Amino acid sequence: MYRIGKAETDAVARVIESRSLFKINDAMHETEHCERLMREIFGVKRALLMTSGTGALTSALIGMGIGPGDEVIVPAYTYIATAMAVVAAGAIPVIADINETYTIDPAEVEKKITPRTRCVIPVHIQGFPCDMDAICALAEKYGFLILEDACQADGGSYRGRRLGTIGRAGALSFNQFKIITAGEGGALLTDDDRIYERALIYHDASAIAFFGDQLHDVTEPQFCGSELRTNEISAAILHQQFLRLDGILKDLRENKKKLTGRLEGKYRIGKSNDLAGDCGVTLPVVFENEAEARVFCEKFGRGAYLPIDTGKHIYTHWTAILEKRGALHPRMDPFRHPDNAPFVPDYKNETYPVTLDMLARTVFVPIDPDWTDEDIDGIAKK
Repeated sequence: MYRIGKAETDAVARVIESRSLFKINDAMHETEHCERLMREIFGVKRALLMTSGTGALTSALIGMGIGPGDEVIVPAYTYIATAMAVVAAGAIPVIADINETYTIDPAEVEKKITPRTRCVIPVHIQGFPCDMDAICALAEKYGFLILEDACQADGGSYRGRRLGTIGRAGALSFNQFKIITAGEGGALLTDDDRIYERALIYHDASAIAFFGDQLHDVTEPQFCGSELRTNEISAAILHQQFLRLDGILKDLRENKKKLTGRLEGKYRIGKSNDLAGDCGVTLPVVFENEAEARVFCEKFGRGAYLPIDTGKHIYTHWTAILEKRGALHPRMDPFRHPDNAPFVPDYKNETYPVTLDMLARTVFVPIDPDWTDEDIDGIAKK
């Protein structure tokens, strides 16, 4: 979270005073307004607000028809939720190494493709755009779907297109640690009516036909799903946060560019697939080895950290995945499903050397959109 204040407070107060906190209402219609604003900002046909980015990823996979017998390729560096969403859909996550941009390596993706590959999830981790041209070329060649995990890249772009709008669907997150926030929240973006309709049903299966006219023009049959419905207070906060989004990104990018310029010739800065579209939340400083990175990090301070230390963002810490426990009840476990069992990877014996190497000898320096030039000078000197 970067900026929040009176606009959000006033929006929440208006909802409370309306006494209509439920998503479907005859008062403020904050959810409806927020989804409309998302469609405008991202230039998509459909936007579905819900409780989390994980929920958005899962809903998108369900909407794509992903399930038992399918494989979905995910990067070795992403929050565990990316892989868990695949399991929630009944499919098997296949892990691929990253490259020097900290995002999934298209060459490694191609090595992992099998006749069972139905989807690839490029993750725009830390607001770093993936190489979407290369991934889209592979999708065209092999016929898989693309689901963009833009949960750490709200509003970012790749060659002029917003992240989350390039693949068949995209997912955003709005929890406390994202660029914009309502404490928790997520959204699905897509131009595909079928994916949207299925996700709509899945994310609110118990109430979708009970409240309002949500199934107007929906042709997909109802099925049993989950409960990931948002509420008017969260939507009111996010509506105001979306109005701040491009201003936050502008200042983040400018401050990252200024700090990078002041360090030119003194440090090696991590590579990017699109510096202009990068969200600007993180400056990656690359060292020859982990020891040098740790010395720098200890001396510099200021919230800097080694990404190798971020736990569940790295495949080696995906305990439930590595131990192949996809559900509490064994008959509901995708890893034991007969359509999956013959092809389940031996995760514990797999290694992804570039991921571990890059994350161990890089220091991530967080960028603040509210830094002044004086602040940046002081940080560069430090």
